[in-house]
Amino acid sequence: MECPIDWLYMLENYLLLVKMRGKGSQKEARLERLKEEIVEYIAVVPDCSAADIVHYLSNERRMRNHGLTTRKVGLFIPRYLSDLVGFKLDNTTGKRLYRLAA
Repeated sequence: MECPIDWLYMLENYLLLVKMRGKGSQKEARLERLKEEIVEYIAVVPDCSAADIVHYLSNERRMRNHGLTTRKVGLFIPRYLSDLVGFKLDNTTGKRLYRLAA
């Protein structure tokens, strides 16, 4: 028998609480750490590509379990760091070269 509240269920006269209570703090912490690491790397190495950033984060900073790819970082930067990081297109390769925004 279902209860009108979506996360509360009755099963053989027992109440089961199904809804998770987490606030997503680990996800937010990973997001903030990734933002900080990317901005720090771009500050030290201007005109770097997304592949350079992924290489640094995966191998130097040991963020291997984050599933970082060049494509994900290339989409992440305009979405979350557009006010801090700018880019220019390389004429020879067509890649974006990231640097801190002025």
